[in-house]
Amino acid sequence: MDKSLDKSGLAAWEAFILAHAAVLSRIERDIGKHDIVSLTWYDVLIALANAPGQRLRLNELAERVIMSRSGLTRLVDRIEQAGLIRREPAPGDRRGAYAVLTREGALAQHEAWPYYAAAIARQFAHYLSEEERRVLTIALRRVHGAVSNPAAGRGGGDNESG
Repeated sequence: MDKSLDKSGLAAWEAFILAHAAVLSRIERDIGKHDIVSLTWYDVLIALANAPGQRLRLNELAERVIMSRSGLTRLVDRIEQAGLIRREPAPGDRRGAYAVLTREGALAQHEAWPYYAAAIARQFAHYLSEEERRVLTIALRRVHGAVSNPAAGRGGGDNESG
């Protein structure tokens, strides 16, 4: 380990984990009150909606929704059975496949968004000032970028510009 974990680092980590778990639990409960797709399904649909051509290779989709490949495969099976996505073979790769958003999937995502947005506002954003939101966004994007691309994150982010 190149840096030791100090009390403030541990406190930040614990606060992040506890807040993340509590907020997701409350958002899932809020969304569950409505006849819309679950939060897990929504995460898959929005990842595809935001992807070029509304399609992603399954390994890319697994990274975006933070799920194991095997867990994603089972989830994609269920969402595909519901007609919200479809699989397409990857050209030149017999084992590879794309998950592609269907028209029905796009409609389900659009229908769920107002409920999801309201839950995010109520269970998360409401508790933060505008400045806290800005700082939190910058800090978490820095962490995500460094962890997602370790070569770019060498040096602990000390050479960040901006």
